[in-house]
Amino acid sequence: MPMLGHWYMLFLVVAFWGVIIGLVVWAIRSLRPSGDRSAGALSILNERFARGEIDQQEYEQRKAALQRS
Repeated sequence: MPMLGHWYMLFLVVAFWGVIIGLVVWAIRSLRPSGDRSAGALSILNERFARGEIDQQEYEQRKAALQRS
């Protein structure tokens, strides 16, 4: 049964490197700035107003609400 020990070690090495790579990916994603979400929402609001989906009064109300938050 000496071969079983080699497979066990191979599994441990692969699992170790999998955990290391997972931690690096997680760290990079958590440290990267997520961006300004209100700017994205304002961009969508501008597009909806430009397409005529909302009127000027609703546009101004929603824009004011976004700028407050």
